[in-house]
Amino acid sequence: MTQYTVSIFMLTYNQESFIAQTIESIVNQKTNFDYQLVIGEDCSTDTTREICEKYVELYSSKIKLLPSLKNNIGLIANYMRTIKECDGKYIAICDGDDYWIDEYKLQKQVDFLENNPDFSIVGTNLYKLYPDGRLVESQKDGLKSNYEFSDLIFNNVVPSVTALFKNVPKEEPLPNWILNFPYGDWPTYLWVIKNNGKIHILKDFTAVYRMEIGISAKIRKSIAAIIKINLDILKNVLADSNFKNKKEIIIKSIYATEISLLAGYNREKKYLKGLRLFIKMIIRKENKWKTGKFYTFSLFKSLIQNLNIL
Repeated sequence: MTQYTVSIFMLTYNQESFIAQTIESIVNQKTNFDYQLVIGEDCSTDTTREICEKYVELYSSKIKLLPSLKNNIGLIANYMRTIKECDGKYIAICDGDDYWIDEYKLQKQVDFLENNPDFSIVGTNLYKLYPDGRLVESQKDGLKSNYEFSDLIFNNVVPSVTALFKNVPKEEPLPNWILNFPYGDWPTYLWVIKNNGKIHILKDFTAVYRMEIGISAKIRKSIAAIIKINLDILKNVLADSNFKNKKEIIIKSIYATEISLLAGYNREKKYLKGLRLFIKMIIRKENKWKTGKFYTFSLFKSLIQNLNIL
Protein backbone atom coordinates (compact mmCIF):
# COMPACT_ATOMS: atom_id res chain seq x y z
CA MET A 1 0.00 0.00 0.00
CA THR A 2 1.39 3.40 -1.01
CA GLN A 3 2.17 5.76 1.84
CA TYR A 4 1.23 9.20 0.58
CA THR A 5 2.98 12.28 1.85
CA VAL A 6 0.15 14.53 0.67
CA SER A 7 -3.54 13.97 0.12
CA ILE A 8 -5.11 16.64 -2.10
CA PHE A 9 -8.64 17.27 -1.01
CA MET A 10 -11.07 18.28 -3.80
CA LEU A 11 -14.82 18.90 -3.76
CA THR A 12 -16.70 19.21 -7.01
CA TYR A 13 -20.29 19.57 -8.17
CA ASN A 14 -21.47 20.63 -11.63
CA GLN A 15 -18.09 22.08 -12.64
CA GLU A 16 -17.68 20.52 -16.08
CA SER A 17 -16.24 23.76 -17.47
CA PHE A 18 -13.40 23.85 -14.94
CA ILE A 19 -12.69 20.40 -13.52
CA ALA A 20 -10.29 19.21 -16.24
CA GLN A 21 -8.02 22.24 -15.79
CA THR A 22 -8.12 21.76 -12.02
CA ILE A 23 -7.16 18.09 -12.15
CA GLU A 24 -4.41 18.75 -14.73
CA SER A 25 -2.87 21.37 -12.45
CA ILE A 26 -2.63 18.76 -9.70
CA VAL A 27 -1.42 15.67 -11.57
CA ASN A 28 1.33 17.79 -13.15
CA GLN A 29 2.88 18.63 -9.77
CA LYS A 30 6.60 17.77 -9.59
CA THR A 31 7.57 16.23 -6.26
CA ASN A 32 10.07 13.82 -4.73
CA PHE A 33 7.24 12.15 -2.78
CA ASP A 34 3.98 10.36 -3.57
CA TYR A 35 0.71 12.23 -3.43
CA GLN A 36 -2.91 11.37 -4.12
CA LEU A 37 -5.86 13.45 -5.28
CA VAL A 38 -9.05 12.55 -3.39
CA ILE A 39 -12.15 13.78 -5.23
CA GLY A 40 -15.49 14.15 -3.48
CA GLU A 41 -17.85 14.37 -6.46
CA ASP A 42 -21.35 15.10 -5.18
CA CYS A 43 -23.60 13.46 -7.80
CA SER A 44 -23.30 16.19 -10.44
CA THR A 45 -26.07 16.55 -13.01
CA ASP A 46 -23.64 17.59 -15.78
CA THR A 47 -20.56 15.72 -17.13
CA THR A 48 -18.30 16.44 -14.13
CA ARG A 49 -18.42 12.83 -12.97
CA GLU A 50 -17.54 11.46 -16.41
CA ILE A 51 -14.57 13.83 -16.72
CA CYS A 52 -13.29 12.74 -13.31
CA GLU A 53 -13.62 9.07 -14.27
CA LYS A 54 -11.54 9.61 -17.43
CA TYR A 55 -8.74 11.09 -15.34
CA VAL A 56 -8.94 8.16 -12.93
CA GLU A 57 -8.30 5.86 -15.89
CA LEU A 58 -5.26 7.92 -16.90
CA TYR A 59 -3.84 8.39 -13.39
CA SER A 60 -5.13 5.46 -11.37
CA SER A 61 -2.24 5.61 -8.91
CA LYS A 62 -2.69 9.35 -8.27
CA ILE A 63 -6.46 9.80 -8.10
CA LYS A 64 -9.12 8.36 -5.81
CA LEU A 65 -12.67 9.18 -6.86
CA LEU A 66 -15.10 8.59 -4.03
CA PRO A 67 -18.13 6.39 -4.74
CA SER A 68 -21.05 8.14 -6.38
CA LEU A 69 -23.87 9.11 -4.05
CA LYS A 70 -27.51 8.29 -4.66
CA ASN A 71 -28.45 11.88 -3.85
CA ASN A 72 -26.64 15.18 -3.62
CA ILE A 73 -25.64 15.54 0.05
CA GLY A 74 -24.45 19.13 -0.08
CA LEU A 75 -21.09 20.83 0.17
CA ILE A 76 -20.28 20.49 3.86
CA ALA A 77 -21.40 16.85 4.19
CA ASN A 78 -19.26 16.11 1.12
CA TYR A 79 -16.43 18.03 2.80
CA MET A 80 -16.59 15.86 5.90
CA ARG A 81 -16.74 12.53 4.04
CA THR A 82 -13.91 13.53 1.70
CA ILE A 83 -11.48 14.70 4.38
CA LYS A 84 -11.98 11.37 6.16
CA GLU A 85 -10.58 9.65 3.05
CA CYS A 86 -7.37 11.70 3.14
CA ASP A 87 -4.67 9.56 4.78
CA GLY A 88 -1.52 11.45 3.78
CA LYS A 89 0.82 13.06 6.28
CA TYR A 90 -0.37 16.42 4.97
CA ILE A 91 -3.58 17.64 3.33
CA ALA A 92 -3.82 20.22 0.55
CA ILE A 93 -7.07 21.77 -0.69
CA CYS A 94 -8.11 22.63 -4.24
CA ASP A 95 -11.78 22.98 -5.11
CA GLY A 96 -13.02 21.86 -8.50
CA ASP A 97 -13.32 25.37 -9.93
CA ASP A 98 -9.87 26.63 -8.86
CA TYR A 99 -6.42 25.55 -10.07
CA TRP A 100 -2.71 25.65 -9.32
CA ILE A 101 -0.16 27.45 -11.49
CA ASP A 102 3.10 26.46 -9.81
CA GLU A 103 4.13 22.87 -10.56
CA TYR A 104 6.36 22.92 -7.46
CA LYS A 105 3.63 24.17 -5.10
CA LEU A 106 3.39 20.97 -3.07
CA GLN A 107 7.15 20.45 -2.96
CA LYS A 108 7.77 23.96 -1.63
CA GLN A 109 5.11 23.62 1.05
CA VAL A 110 6.12 20.15 2.19
CA ASP A 111 9.77 21.23 2.33
CA PHE A 112 8.80 24.14 4.57
CA LEU A 113 6.78 22.04 7.02
CA GLU A 114 9.40 19.29 7.10
CA ASN A 115 12.10 21.84 7.92
CA ASN A 116 9.97 23.83 10.39
CA PRO A 117 8.24 21.36 12.73
CA ASP A 118 6.75 24.12 14.90
CA PHE A 119 4.52 25.10 11.95
CA SER A 120 1.36 23.17 11.06
CA ILE A 121 -0.12 25.12 8.14
CA VAL A 122 1.47 26.78 5.13
CA GLY A 123 -0.30 28.91 2.53
CA THR A 124 0.82 31.08 -0.38
CA ASN A 125 -0.18 34.14 -2.32
CA LEU A 126 -2.65 33.72 -5.18
CA TYR A 127 -4.41 35.31 -8.13
CA LYS A 128 -8.12 36.06 -8.22
CA LEU A 129 -9.77 35.36 -11.57
CA TYR A 130 -12.91 37.40 -12.30
CA PRO A 131 -15.64 36.44 -14.79
CA ASP A 132 -14.51 39.20 -17.17
CA GLY A 133 -11.04 37.60 -17.40
CA ARG A 134 -9.20 39.95 -15.05
CA LEU A 135 -6.43 38.22 -13.10
CA VAL A 136 -5.63 40.19 -9.93
CA GLU A 137 -2.83 39.53 -7.45
CA SER A 138 -3.93 38.77 -3.91
CA GLN A 139 -1.16 38.77 -1.36
CA LYS A 140 -0.47 39.53 2.27
CA ASP A 141 0.81 42.99 3.08
CA GLY A 142 4.35 41.70 3.57
CA LEU A 143 4.56 42.97 7.13
CA LYS A 144 3.81 39.55 8.55
CA SER A 145 4.32 36.05 7.17
CA ASN A 146 3.78 33.99 10.33
CA TYR A 147 0.52 33.65 12.25
CA GLU A 148 -0.76 31.86 15.34
CA PHE A 149 -4.12 30.76 16.73
CA SER A 150 -4.57 34.23 18.21
CA ASP A 151 -4.49 35.64 14.66
CA LEU A 152 -6.53 32.92 12.97
CA ILE A 153 -9.38 33.17 15.47
CA PHE A 154 -10.02 36.74 14.27
CA ASN A 155 -9.60 36.15 10.54
CA ASN A 156 -8.99 33.27 8.14
CA VAL A 157 -5.53 34.11 6.81
CA VAL A 158 -5.18 31.03 4.55
CA PRO A 159 -7.11 30.89 1.24
CA SER A 160 -8.17 27.27 0.85
CA VAL A 161 -6.73 26.83 -2.67
CA THR A 162 -3.27 27.61 -1.27
CA ALA A 163 -3.44 25.60 1.96
CA LEU A 164 -1.33 22.64 3.05
CA PHE A 165 -1.62 21.43 6.64
CA LYS A 166 -0.73 18.57 8.94
CA ASN A 167 -3.31 15.81 8.82
CA VAL A 168 -4.49 16.32 12.39
CA PRO A 169 -8.06 15.22 11.45
CA LYS A 170 -6.75 11.70 10.77
CA GLU A 171 -6.02 11.14 14.46
CA GLU A 172 -8.50 13.69 15.84
CA PRO A 173 -11.63 13.68 13.64
CA LEU A 174 -13.25 17.04 13.00
CA PRO A 175 -16.16 17.93 15.30
CA ASN A 176 -19.67 17.33 13.99
CA TRP A 177 -20.74 20.93 14.60
CA ILE A 178 -18.88 21.86 11.41
CA LEU A 179 -21.78 20.20 9.55
CA ASN A 180 -23.95 23.18 10.54
CA PHE A 181 -22.01 25.60 8.35
CA PRO A 182 -21.59 26.18 4.60
CA TYR A 183 -17.77 26.04 4.65
CA GLY A 184 -15.25 24.06 6.64
CA ASP A 185 -11.77 25.37 5.84
CA TRP A 186 -11.52 28.00 8.61
CA PRO A 187 -12.88 25.66 11.34
CA THR A 188 -10.48 22.97 10.08
CA TYR A 189 -7.47 25.27 10.39
CA LEU A 190 -8.57 26.24 13.92
CA TRP A 191 -8.82 22.54 14.77
CA VAL A 192 -5.36 21.81 13.36
CA ILE A 193 -3.61 24.41 15.55
CA LYS A 194 -5.88 24.35 18.61
CA ASN A 195 -3.10 22.92 20.78
CA ASN A 196 0.05 24.09 19.03
CA GLY A 197 1.47 24.94 15.64
CA LYS A 198 1.84 28.11 13.61
CA ILE A 199 0.95 29.28 10.11
CA HIS A 200 3.37 30.49 7.45
CA ILE A 201 2.51 32.22 4.18
CA LEU A 202 5.01 31.73 1.35
CA LYS A 203 5.53 34.71 -0.95
CA ASP A 204 5.08 32.55 -4.07
CA PHE A 205 1.97 32.87 -6.23
CA THR A 206 0.91 29.27 -6.68
CA ALA A 207 -2.83 29.22 -7.37
CA VAL A 208 -5.84 30.86 -9.00
CA TYR A 209 -9.15 31.37 -7.21
CA ARG A 210 -12.22 31.90 -9.38
CA MET A 211 -14.37 34.77 -8.14
CA GLU A 212 -18.15 35.18 -8.15
CA ILE A 213 -19.08 31.55 -8.69
CA GLY A 214 -20.22 28.75 -6.41
CA ILE A 215 -21.94 28.73 -3.03
CA SER A 216 -19.46 31.09 -1.38
CA ALA A 217 -20.19 33.78 -3.98
CA LYS A 218 -23.90 33.67 -3.13
CA ILE A 219 -23.17 34.05 0.57
CA ARG A 220 -20.78 36.97 0.00
CA LYS A 221 -23.58 39.07 -1.52
CA SER A 222 -24.45 39.92 2.07
CA ILE A 223 -21.56 41.06 4.28
CA ALA A 224 -23.70 40.62 7.36
CA ALA A 225 -24.55 37.03 6.36
CA ILE A 226 -20.86 36.09 6.19
CA ILE A 227 -20.11 37.76 9.53
CA LYS A 228 -23.12 36.03 11.14
CA ILE A 229 -21.86 32.62 9.95
CA ASN A 230 -18.40 33.37 11.36
CA LEU A 231 -19.95 34.48 14.63
CA ASP A 232 -21.89 31.22 14.93
CA ILE A 233 -18.71 29.26 14.16
CA LEU A 234 -16.92 31.11 16.95
CA LYS A 235 -19.72 30.31 19.40
CA ASN A 236 -19.37 26.62 18.56
CA VAL A 237 -15.60 26.83 19.00
CA LEU A 238 -16.11 28.44 22.42
CA ALA A 239 -18.55 25.69 23.44
CA ASP A 240 -16.19 22.92 22.27
CA SER A 241 -14.16 21.59 25.21
CA ASN A 242 -11.24 20.88 22.86
CA PHE A 243 -10.65 24.65 22.74
CA LYS A 244 -10.94 25.27 26.49
CA ASN A 245 -7.34 26.50 26.70
CA LYS A 246 -8.19 29.24 24.16
CA LYS A 247 -11.33 30.55 25.85
CA GLU A 248 -10.11 34.08 26.55
CA ILE A 249 -9.00 34.86 22.99
CA ILE A 250 -12.15 33.24 21.53
CA ILE A 251 -14.35 35.52 23.65
CA LYS A 252 -12.41 38.54 22.42
CA SER A 253 -12.95 37.42 18.84
CA ILE A 254 -16.67 36.94 19.45
CA TYR A 255 -16.92 40.49 20.76
CA ALA A 256 -14.98 41.91 17.78
CA THR A 257 -17.14 39.91 15.36
CA GLU A 258 -20.34 41.13 17.01
CA ILE A 259 -19.17 44.72 16.57
CA SER A 260 -18.46 43.96 12.90
CA LEU A 261 -21.92 42.43 12.56
CA LEU A 262 -23.47 45.60 13.98
CA ALA A 263 -21.65 47.58 11.29
CA GLY A 264 -22.77 45.07 8.64
CA TYR A 265 -26.40 45.40 9.67
CA ASN A 266 -26.01 49.17 9.48
CA ARG A 267 -24.59 49.08 5.93
CA GLU A 268 -27.44 46.85 4.82
CA LYS A 269 -29.99 49.02 6.69
CA LYS A 270 -31.07 46.13 8.90
CA TYR A 271 -31.39 48.42 11.87
CA LEU A 272 -33.78 46.28 13.91
CA LYS A 273 -31.43 43.28 13.75
CA GLY A 274 -28.59 45.55 14.85
CA LEU A 275 -30.59 46.85 17.81
CA ARG A 276 -31.56 43.33 18.88
CA LEU A 277 -27.93 42.21 18.72
CA PHE A 278 -26.85 45.21 20.77
CA ILE A 279 -29.40 44.46 23.49
CA LYS A 280 -28.30 40.81 23.62
CA MET A 281 -24.69 41.91 23.99
CA ILE A 282 -25.57 44.23 26.87
CA ILE A 283 -27.59 41.59 28.69
CA ARG A 284 -24.90 38.94 28.27
CA LYS A 285 -22.08 41.18 29.38
CA GLU A 286 -23.92 42.47 32.43
CA ASN A 287 -25.42 39.20 33.61
CA LYS A 288 -22.89 36.59 32.57
CA TRP A 289 -19.45 38.05 32.04
CA LYS A 290 -19.84 40.64 34.86
CA THR A 291 -17.70 43.32 33.25
CA GLY A 292 -19.71 46.20 34.75
CA LYS A 293 -20.71 49.72 33.74
CA PHE A 294 -17.48 50.58 31.96
CA TYR A 295 -18.02 47.79 29.46
CA THR A 296 -21.64 48.86 28.90
CA PHE A 297 -20.42 52.37 28.12
CA SER A 298 -17.74 51.16 25.68
CA LEU A 299 -20.24 48.88 23.96
CA PHE A 300 -22.74 51.74 23.62
CA LYS A 301 -19.96 53.93 22.20
CA SER A 302 -19.19 51.23 19.61
CA LEU A 303 -22.86 51.13 18.65
CA ILE A 304 -22.91 54.90 18.08
CA GLN A 305 -19.78 54.69 15.95
CA ASN A 306 -20.98 51.75 13.85
CA LEU A 307 -24.72 52.41 13.62
CA ASN A 308 -25.55 55.90 12.37
CA ILE A 309 -29.22 55.69 13.28
CA LEU A 310 -29.44 57.84 16.41
